[in-house]
Amino acid sequence: MSEIKIDFSNAGISEEELCAFKQKALDAAKTLTEGTGAGNDYLGWVDLPVDYDRQELEKVKKAAEKIRSESEVLVVIGIGGSYLGAKAAVDFLTRGSKKSGPQVLFAGNSFSTDSIADIIEAIGDRDFSINVISKSGTTLESAIAFRIFRELLEKKYGPGEAVKRIYATTDRNKGVLKGMSDKFGYETFTVPEDIGGRFSVLSSVGLLPLAAAGADVEEILAGAAYMRNRCLTEDFDTNLALRYAAFRQLMLERGKEIEVFCIFNPSIGSFSGWWRQLFGESEGKDGKGLFPACVTYSTDLHSIGQYIQDGKRIVFETMLYTENSNNSLVIKEEENDDDRLNYLAGKTLSYVNRCAAKGTGQAHLHGGTPNIMISYGKKNEDCLGRLFYFFEFACGVSGYMLGVNPFDQPGVEHYKKNMFELLERP
Repeated sequence: MSEIKIDFSNAGISEEELCAFKQKALDAAKTLTEGTGAGNDYLGWVDLPVDYDRQELEKVKKAAEKIRSESEVLVVIGIGGSYLGAKAAVDFLTRGSKKSGPQVLFAGNSFSTDSIADIIEAIGDRDFSINVISKSGTTLESAIAFRIFRELLEKKYGPGEAVKRIYATTDRNKGVLKGMSDKFGYETFTVPEDIGGRFSVLSSVGLLPLAAAGADVEEILAGAAYMRNRCLTEDFDTNLALRYAAFRQLMLERGKEIEVFCIFNPSIGSFSGWWRQLFGESEGKDGKGLFPACVTYSTDLHSIGQYIQDGKRIVFETMLYTENSNNSLVIKEEENDDDRLNYLAGKTLSYVNRCAAKGTGQAHLHGGTPNIMISYGKKNEDCLGRLFYFFEFACGVSGYMLGVNPFDQPGVEHYKKNMFELLERP
């Protein structure tokens, strides 16, 4: 089962207190679905799972098969929403799994020389292809990386063959990357005009790398479509996205300033990064918004866990946890019990992790840190699609409840202006 559930037992609130935000959440959802709020020209993601361009999807699947047949590595070049969703999804579905497909490496998300060098070393002599993702083609981190890896591709295969290994996901009609694609003949995929980067994972931006990695993209879209139906039709009492958005607003009004997103499985750490961008970039404006932070438990319980337990009471937690691991490790009994672990004999490691999660929630609530547990079924495509859409819809509703435009990001441009002046860009 891929069902998503929310447990409010450690939230430190009553149902009546949560329902005090019911009408505000319903009004915000109406603003979102009817397209009457700020940023309403970026709502293409709302219906994307059921209104996907089938021709584009078939093109994605065909290109993915080509990549899989001729490449051992796919280098995905992008930053922010152009890579975080894809990385979250690839790691969620393929880390530690037996899915066949090229290794997916992510570049163009920093100016780090070491990071680029590490990827080049990781490629080695293996065959590789490039998926460069940028609506404009002028984002400097990605543009520099594309130049470097394009030259590497041309050196290995020659300019004519290199072109056949470059896949550009960009604007349909304009921009530097679109111009280069038309000039040199790169196969292109569309970044939808009505979908912002952080909401774009269910478009070609995320689906091409996922399909190349061996994921069933139809199942991902089906999972998202299922969650869309729930978000759009269910009343507040059972609508998970509305209840999550309401809880966040309640915490904000109670003086909480930081939402800590907690995972109990390091292999899905990239999902935390996607969540952090989604909420941070959508709500952090006009002097408003919760600060999104991420931790991995139980690892961070031995470090930052001290602050969360006993530090300033400005924090609440959203815990993401799976009820059913894709793998099973059973702790065995030993005759001498030298390590004093026989009391766990016959239990799975997943059971131990589940007890750690429940114990953490109880301890943190007792220390004054309210928390909720969002649980999901096994890691698969259907589950991933549901999770992506759930958080996207909750984010849109939460932003409107907060009174901001959830779909712009004016503050992102400030560092670029200063950087280009220092670089003396003409």
